[in-house]
Amino acid sequence: MARLDLTARPRRNRKSTAIRDAVRETWLGPEHFIYPLFIHEGSDDIPITSMPGRSRLSPEGLLREAERAVALDLRALVLFPAIDESLKSAHGHEAHNDEGLIPRTIRALKQRWPELMVVTDVALDPYSSDGHDGILAPDGRILNDATVEVLVEQALCHARAGADIISPSDMMDGRVGAIRDGLDDAGFTDVSILAYTAKYASAYYGPFREALDSAPKHGDKKTYQMDPANVREALREVELDEDEGADMVMVKPAGPYLDVIRAVREATPLPLAAYQVSGEYAMLKAACERGWLDERKAVLESLIAIRRAGADVILSYFAPDAATWLREGRPW
Repeated sequence: MARLDLTARPRRNRKSTAIRDAVRETWLGPEHFIYPLFIHEGSDDIPITSMPGRSRLSPEGLLREAERAVALDLRALVLFPAIDESLKSAHGHEAHNDEGLIPRTIRALKQRWPELMVVTDVALDPYSSDGHDGILAPDGRILNDATVEVLVEQALCHARAGADIISPSDMMDGRVGAIRDGLDDAGFTDVSILAYTAKYASAYYGPFREALDSAPKHGDKKTYQMDPANVREALREVELDEDEGADMVMVKPAGPYLDVIRAVREATPLPLAAYQVSGEYAMLKAACERGWLDERKAVLESLIAIRRAGADVILSYFAPDAATWLREGRPW
């Protein structure tokens, strides 16, 4: 067979494992994960039906899972509480109870693992009798400014307990600046803010809401979470969060919004997180359990795609599995 007259042969950079490793543009390691954990006050760990392998953890179960994470070199956890209905109210007062579930959990984690990075979710939906991220007016509107006042109290509560990073997920206008001012005025200048900057009104959150029993009782979240059709709006949110003092920004969900991750990456020098949400987890688990996909290969490919799009860190329920698989070697 005649030799083609080619000067450029890209396959030369793919001809061996050593060369492929040398020219790889994106990598994935345990340091790139924040591991989301669901917690509740009960004495048992309760499996989440729509998220196989994940549970609402008891206080003891949470410490066991944290110990497993630390052993896998996972350095960061983010906490989400399932709150008893008796503690929920229209104004979410339990959100800033210094003896509540989240502050007690932060203190327990920090006492055991001072070096562990503890991230906390700041929003009212787990604590709201209405299931919304904000306070409802009688006519059903979400009261932005009144909500922000409570979010500041919630952030201060978490900071007092020892949280390293406060992560407001509510999507209220102005909350990053108000939280930054509140933290600084109280002396918590070293506590970081990871802003849910581009959080979309997504259909991929269903299993999460089952895990926390936090779905809205009425209406939806479209007046505060972003329209899935928009990307330029995300860049406006980035600019605002930067100006208000965010230390890191986030895009949520991750997989269906890789274009948004890339656009945000190009728009800001701040560290960028992306959240591989419960629906993404559930879809992959379902396909893999049926034998339609190789779980290790498909999950790690999904994660490297999020990193390739521009994310510095990934919030993923696959974090411990991925950390285990990466010890065994890359699949690509």
